[in-house]
Amino acid sequence: MLKFRTVHGGLRLLGIRRTSTAPAASPNVRRLEYKPIKKVMVANRGEIAIRVFRACTELGIRTVAVYSEQDTGQMHRQKADEAYLIGRGLAPVQAYLHIPDIIKVAKENNVDAVHPGYGFLSERADFAQACQDAGVRFIGPSPEVVRKMGDKVEARAIAISAGVPVVPGTDAPITSLHEAHEFSNTYGFPIIFKAAYGGGGRGMRVVHSYEELEDNYTRAYSEALAAFGNGALFVEKFIEKPRHIEVQILGDQYGNILHLYERDCSIQRRHQKVVEIAPAAHLDPQLRARLTGDSVKLAKQVGYENAGTVEFLVDKHGKHYFIEVNSRLQVEHTVTEEITDVDLVHAQIHVAEGRSLPDLGLRQENIRINGCAIQCRVTTEDPARSFQPDTGRIEVFRSGEGMGIRLDNASAFQGAVISPHYDSLLVKVIAHGKDHPTAATKMSRALAEFRVRGVKVKRPQTQALGCRTEEGAEGTQAAWAASTGDGTSPGPILCVPPPAHVPLSLLREPSRTRPETSTEVSPTILL
Repeated sequence: MLKFRTVHGGLRLLGIRRTSTAPAASPNVRRLEYKPIKKVMVANRGEIAIRVFRACTELGIRTVAVYSEQDTGQMHRQKADEAYLIGRGLAPVQAYLHIPDIIKVAKENNVDAVHPGYGFLSERADFAQACQDAGVRFIGPSPEVVRKMGDKVEARAIAISAGVPVVPGTDAPITSLHEAHEFSNTYGFPIIFKAAYGGGGRGMRVVHSYEELEDNYTRAYSEALAAFGNGALFVEKFIEKPRHIEVQILGDQYGNILHLYERDCSIQRRHQKVVEIAPAAHLDPQLRARLTGDSVKLAKQVGYENAGTVEFLVDKHGKHYFIEVNSRLQVEHTVTEEITDVDLVHAQIHVAEGRSLPDLGLRQENIRINGCAIQCRVTTEDPARSFQPDTGRIEVFRSGEGMGIRLDNASAFQGAVISPHYDSLLVKVIAHGKDHPTAATKMSRALAEFRVRGVKVKRPQTQALGCRTEEGAEGTQAAWAASTGDGTSPGPILCVPPPAHVPLSLLREPSRTRPETSTEVSPTILL
């Protein structure tokens, strides 16, 4: 039974009564077998595992956690209905990469489907295939699509065949420094090395001259080999000071594909996203149409199923270039959920059950942008040590809350032990408001309320930037001047002009003296 309510002139799905009999499909939709999911295992840890568990609980689905020996006391283990140890005797990260143990737990405990979260095995085609071979559904794209999209060189070729613009680059992974020399001779500097079989900034090196070429090639290869088990690299022309815009897509098993608009992820440090904004501020409507249209076109080219993200660079002339597809749920999926009122994890699970997007009330004409959402990542990093991760026990934790604020976390509480073995993300703070200035004001206020003692928390420089309107069609822009810790600048970042009623004291660094063991999280949003 479907229940709807009217939202902005369209229909919004409120809930689905779970039943083994699928509702009637649209006349033009091919009906595949519908198999309800009764138990889901998350092959991950931390906040994303808890995020999926919560969605499953809302849908009446039993949840299963896996944990390493080092994660015995972690919150994601407590939040699941069942929890099982994996990777006994293995290194902390390797435990979550041990496919045989994960599949064994799934089969022995009658798990219907596995959600990979993000990171770890989420973009490993062999893991998706192993799930399929074991008779366990993989909540994500098919193994073949994961393989194609995970190979950046093949994904690039697919984009070209679909008519989607790409950055000039090599058609296949390079095998020698000589090939990098030839590419730079053809296209000039700067160029960028990228890992062919992974992302997240690892194996990524920008080269500005011939003198830097050999050292950066060697470093990029070593980083890629250590992070992904394959040091293959490809080379692209480096687009200087671009905007990093990504489009959320969603597909089903019947060929239906839609987009849920874009996110601006331009604020980065060392190629790692720090702040994400949806929708992108001051984005030309025609450019938005091209970005979303090309994303859907590319997804249809490969028969994409489930949730994914198509990433682009946009240069100063407003030209966009495809860079990659992330065939998984993104860390920043939260901001898309806030502005579209679509629960992406619910949608992922329903698609894996065999439902179509129309069954779920998800049609492109019904997807509307409602306000603005901003996400900031609060991490346990020590600025005094070049932003190296900090560890220890949290002695005091007080978060910023209130209307329009969402917190996604796993270890953000008094007494939590921050492990040295995993990602330094402490909590994701999401602010939602009627427009960009409102969301930014809420974010600044919420971040200013945080108090953390026991571990160092990243405290980015805070600036109130008076934005100019002389940047032409792109609207108000300014460069993010905060230090990145490695001497680089993230390039131009789109700003929201500060509302007149926001006191600058709210936006600037507090001047009062604080104990050495206490860290106040300063606002990172640019106003």
